[in-house]
Amino acid sequence: MSDRPSVLFVCVHNAGRSQMAAGFLTALAGDRIDVRSAGSMPGDQINPVAVEAMREVGIDIAGEQPKKLTEDAVKASDVVITMGCGDECPYFPGKRYEDWVLEDPAGQGIDAVRPIRDEIRSRIEELIASLSPEGANRV
Repeated sequence: MSDRPSVLFVCVHNAGRSQMAAGFLTALAGDRIDVRSAGSMPGDQINPVAVEAMREVGIDIAGEQPKKLTEDAVKASDVVITMGCGDECPYFPGKRYEDWVLEDPAGQGIDAVRPIRDEIRSRIEELIASLSPEGANRV
């Protein structure tokens, strides 16, 4: 990994889980980690319930747009975290891959999305600690 690691979050629509994860990592790690997110079949917009759930914890992802997963994004990343994209995610040797099994927030209300959001935050805190041990103290 370079001095500044890069993380790519991937889910199917890039509208919920991967956007919440990118929002948390950006907010908690600041400019210490490059953050990307993408989807194998990106949606038209960010899930409004995911936006609301993140707003509740002081993170605004409303301005984000779903992006198409590209091989270049994977090649440029040190860590690739998948969230239900299955075989659609390209594999490149030398990358660190993690598959986070998380409930899909699509079509769910805020009460169902809050626990997903909170689980993502917990995993992001662990990820930051694994990428830069001194970062764990700043979360």
